[in-house]
Amino acid sequence: MDGKDGSCCTICGGIPPERISIRRTPVDGRETGIDRLDRIIDEVRRLRLSNDESSTGGLLKRTRALNHVPTRLAREYGDALLREHRNREA
Repeated sequence: MDGKDGSCCTICGGIPPERISIRRTPVDGRETGIDRLDRIIDEVRRLRLSNDESSTGGLLKRTRALNHVPTRLAREYGDALLREHRNREA
């Protein structure tokens, strides 16, 4: 590999196991793993957004870049992400 495409698992070609940092949180009543959730929350916190709607949008945008978020559950994911965001502030 020439390093231009990022790092890949040498066995399966996917994300190397050491680069996965999945945290679980309930989404619509079901435990759901979200990769890099702490990083996502930290990025949005640094933006110092003024309201829940803006924060939820930022959280969903970053989550979708790294995880599959089913369209029909976008609101539920947004609620769960905002809850995690608020818990980190406390």
